[in-house]
Amino acid sequence: MNKYKVGMISLGCPKNQVDGEIMLEKLKSSGFDIAQSIEDSDIMIVNTCGFIDDAKKEAIETILEVCEYKQAGLISSVIVTGCLAERYQDEILKEIPEVDSVIGIGADRDIVKVCQKALIGLSVSYFPSKDLLVLDGERMLSTPSHWAYLKISDGCDNKCSYCAIPGIRGSYTERSFESIIDEAKSLADKGVKELILIAQDTTKYGIKRYGRYRLAELLRELVKIDDVEWIRLYYCYPDRVTDELIDVIADNDKICSYIDIPLQHCNKDILRSMNRNGSYEELKELLIKMKNRIPDLSLRTTFMVGFPGENEAQFEELCTFIKDIKFDKLGCFTYSPEEDTPAYDFDNQINEDVKIRRAEVVMDIQYSITEMSNKLKLGKIYKAVIDDYYDGCYNARAYFDSPEIDSGIIIKTDNKLKIGEFYNVKITDYDGYDLIGEIV
Repeated sequence: MNKYKVGMISLGCPKNQVDGEIMLEKLKSSGFDIAQSIEDSDIMIVNTCGFIDDAKKEAIETILEVCEYKQAGLISSVIVTGCLAERYQDEILKEIPEVDSVIGIGADRDIVKVCQKALIGLSVSYFPSKDLLVLDGERMLSTPSHWAYLKISDGCDNKCSYCAIPGIRGSYTERSFESIIDEAKSLADKGVKELILIAQDTTKYGIKRYGRYRLAELLRELVKIDDVEWIRLYYCYPDRVTDELIDVIADNDKICSYIDIPLQHCNKDILRSMNRNGSYEELKELLIKMKNRIPDLSLRTTFMVGFPGENEAQFEELCTFIKDIKFDKLGCFTYSPEEDTPAYDFDNQINEDVKIRRAEVVMDIQYSITEMSNKLKLGKIYKAVIDDYYDGCYNARAYFDSPEIDSGIIIKTDNKLKIGEFYNVKITDYDGYDLIGEIV
């Protein structure tokens, strides 16, 4: 008797990806085969993102594309999960009737039952409490075997005025210290050498469950795991980057001197309007302190342009800030007015063309900074991991490059290199954002 096959397309952030990995493992353990393509599936799950307009459009386009396979008789059922499902619930079934089931994030634990019902033609529309979101459990990794995400918490209580995440993912909640360590050890036993810590706000970890920040303490335990070579931090909130955290990163070679710290802006008035803290001077003081105390620190950040009321002077202040700090990695996105957020009703909404122009200016500035940074790396030797082989070249990363979002090091060699292994790489040239190197 053939097993039924389930496929999944997971969109959006790494946190959503981890949710998808937990669901896939539940399905596999329950007897389903996991398909690697839409054509090979009986059921397709679209695990969606619903954060901003671009993400919503991508999710809807993906759902419609998968539904075309159903209409052609190639698959039997389409199930929508994730943030778009949680946010728009029955609207998805109403607008896209080809979808069979829509479930909220609190129903992820019931994915096996939902798929079993889909096989006999029963539709499910189910949105239990967000508090039921599964934070841990066995996962079917969708990342390469040598690195994985490690989610330490979910939800958010920061209530930035532009952000729909608290309404979608719910209030801030944490995993236990012990469960995180146990999962990290389990991942290492499976061959994972690089752990990337993720949450809506990693620096907040510990405050809700234990009454104190415990990220630094968590890192001290993670570095004790023998087979883990690198630990990387995402989504650090500037208000909670403590001296203890800085010291732990500086003192442990396993912790990459790489911090993702989304700042959104530097102008004090814009930040207040965003319901965030800080100012040009305060943020600069923090970042300079981090650079001074963490050797060769690589800083990644994200900025938002075109927030309601952002005038040219405030935008120019942001540009000056970027030139002043010289971030190693930088992303920029335009403000997206999201319903059910305070900023949606703010006066002085910015013209879309102005937003796009400002984002282009920011990325032009960053390109020049990156070019200068790449020049300084010429001739230097870095420990790098081989991620994959494509089009006659190996793609590698040093500590200052994160998988999937950053550039990397291109290595062309006749020697056979092993994916997931670490080598010493000398930087010989660069091409745009990419470095070019050779094994030494």
